[in-house]
Amino acid sequence: MEETRDSVYSGDVPTVIPLTDRARERMAARFRALGDPTRLKILERLFREPASVGELLAHVGGTQANVSKHLTVLRLQGLVGRRKQGNRTVYSIADPSLERICTVVCAALGRDARAEADALAPPRRGRRRA
Repeated sequence: MEETRDSVYSGDVPTVIPLTDRARERMAARFRALGDPTRLKILERLFREPASVGELLAHVGGTQANVSKHLTVLRLQGLVGRRKQGNRTVYSIADPSLERICTVVCAALGRDARAEADALAPPRRGRRRA
């Protein structure tokens, strides 16, 4: 099977990055890992500081098994890492670009929300002069 190459643009200035079909599949898998609200809550907590499953559970809610399952998805995609600390496992952000990606998406959502609010707001009246 022949792999095709296209390009991806990054940052504010277009930079061509050759992308194989395999690289596209890996990129899609990472985005799927980011596509779950619980996993986003886990990442929010890990952006502050590394945490154990129990600490994440206090922030995210749910069950330990569910949080562990989500951490496995994030870890297999290279987004979080883990290390043993005594008798517990501590998780942390493994991909330094992850916070920038989330910041860019949050900023875009903020712009969209402001534009939607402006579009739905009643027309403003001008000030009357006395």
